[in-house]
Amino acid sequence: MVPSTAVPGTASRTVPYKPRPGEIPTAPGVYRFRDPARRVLYVGKAKNLRARLSNYFQPLRNLHERTRRMVTTAASVEWTVVGNEFEALQLEYTWIKEFNPPFNVVFKDDKSYPYLAVTLGEQVPRALVTRNRRDKTSRYFGPYTKVWAIRETLDLMLKAFPMRSCSDGVFRRAELTGRPCLLADIGKCAAPCVGRITKEEHRELANEFVDFMSGSDQRYLRTLTQAMADASSELNFEAAARYRDRIQALTAVMEKTAVVLSDNVDADVFGIAHDELAAAVQQFIVRGGRIRGTRSWVVDKELDVELGELVENVLQNAYDGDFAPPREVIVPEMPEDSAVLELWLTQRRTEFDETSRGGAVALHTAQRGDKAQLAQTAELNAKGALNLYKTRRSADFTARSQALNDIKEALEMTEAPLRIECYDVSHLQGTNVVASMVVMEDGLPRKDQYRRFSIPDTTDDTDSIYQVLTRRLAYLKEDAAAPVAERDDETGETRRKKFAYAPQLLLVDGGQPQVNAAKRALDDSGLGEQARAGIQLAGIAKRLEEVWLPDSDYPVILPRNSDALFLIQRIRDEAHRFAITYQRQSRRRDISTVLGQIPGFGPARVKELLTHFGSVKRLREASVEEIAEVRGIGPALAKAVHDSLHESSGT
Repeated sequence: MVPSTAVPGTASRTVPYKPRPGEIPTAPGVYRFRDPARRVLYVGKAKNLRARLSNYFQPLRNLHERTRRMVTTAASVEWTVVGNEFEALQLEYTWIKEFNPPFNVVFKDDKSYPYLAVTLGEQVPRALVTRNRRDKTSRYFGPYTKVWAIRETLDLMLKAFPMRSCSDGVFRRAELTGRPCLLADIGKCAAPCVGRITKEEHRELANEFVDFMSGSDQRYLRTLTQAMADASSELNFEAAARYRDRIQALTAVMEKTAVVLSDNVDADVFGIAHDELAAAVQQFIVRGGRIRGTRSWVVDKELDVELGELVENVLQNAYDGDFAPPREVIVPEMPEDSAVLELWLTQRRTEFDETSRGGAVALHTAQRGDKAQLAQTAELNAKGALNLYKTRRSADFTARSQALNDIKEALEMTEAPLRIECYDVSHLQGTNVVASMVVMEDGLPRKDQYRRFSIPDTTDDTDSIYQVLTRRLAYLKEDAAAPVAERDDETGETRRKKFAYAPQLLLVDGGQPQVNAAKRALDDSGLGEQARAGIQLAGIAKRLEEVWLPDSDYPVILPRNSDALFLIQRIRDEAHRFAITYQRQSRRRDISTVLGQIPGFGPARVKELLTHFGSVKRLREASVEEIAEVRGIGPALAKAVHDSLHESSGT
């Protein structure tokens, strides 16, 4: 293990503990950043330590904000060289669990999930619900996410396979007294304790139970259906009724989970949704071709990591503790060192279950078919979980109050911003330029006060921001001269127009150039000094989630886990959504208006053209011959379309 050595004279461009050139080896290894108190801040692995660590010792201005915060918080870096990438992955996993570094992505999924177990190692096997998977002689099915679901499954299974489910104490007492328990009387146990069936026959019943749960359900149903038919033809109606009851019980078990894949598929399907601050994970647990359970969790991200690296962190945490990987793991994106990760997953699978020895784990993405559809469903659920997580944080009254107070202090405002307006500009390669204004009052959206702006002529985003805010601030100027009021038709009362309310905080989507454009609009608005002073301007930059103020050389960095940053991010995302929606509507309306002037050209043909070319831009660039290839468009009509589009664009 080698600690870093400080290099004099580098503090102005990077951190003082940057290792000297050539000190860092090029071999695989694991590195740790430590703070002045020697606490481990971050653990990482690398195929080439020198190449990886050099990314952290660039000029500080080039680093991502959260990476820069980690590097500047640390006081030293040290590394350990290992033999290969697999050893690096193992050591990284061990150290993350040991040190719990604050800058690593750690998924806090502390639940112990229940399993359905069959104790095949006992002389008289038993079916039970357990959270412990340490008995290597037992067969486990699951995990399930709800205890009631697994108990309901067991209850139905005992109707078809009436094997023992009682404790050892109850079983021994029944053997001594010769009296079975209630489960035997109601047909949910074959009562091997009192000799109603032999122990060999009971073991065969347990093996059938295991086979059914392992994916042989369709074969058993066909066998039971044939046996019921045979018994009925032989006029043995009592036996046929028993077969019928078993079929109904097994069918009920199968209906608990939808069939999504073939019966021999054991897989975990992961969907991940993430942004700069948080990640949501959805795991579908498929056993025997059926979804046996799901897991989901949301965590905050400390460093900005790409999806491939996030997948690696997800898998390391998903298969920690009492969770063994199946034969197949489907992820949204392959990590860089997928082969090493497959080897680690295979080792985890082998350690976990004696029955899986020799079974390798395949890690891949799903490209088509049922697996791809299931992966899309998992991703959709992850996106919903991430949105719900943000919404709940923003909707909580205490969190909203704290967020508004934190914004007030961070931006040095005189009062909390009870009304926030956020603006975003949207366009398609400079055409159909529009903007949106969304409003939050007391931290909650006020959709009735949203506004949309069309910008017919502009040079760039900063000019668009200037135009939009000039138009918006004009309402405040009118109000200053003469109160703008509207009359309520029901009560007859006169009240102030909503659009005339001044925001305490005016946000724009963008960095310093956009904020400075907003400041020019405010300065040129004609508002009095007191009115201008009551409006705080700020911009939120997408990539680094930094808050920029006018005429400031450095951004305001809000704590990444703070409710303030979540609130600002949410209103920024809402402004972006609202602007994109309007821009698409404008684009469709624009092309429909132009083509609608052509005789015989209706909405159906407009839709056919856009579907064929995929965008208005590609349609405008298409030749007459290419347009004529579209279904229902002949050469004459294609030429009319081509001429109309080029006349409307001035080309």
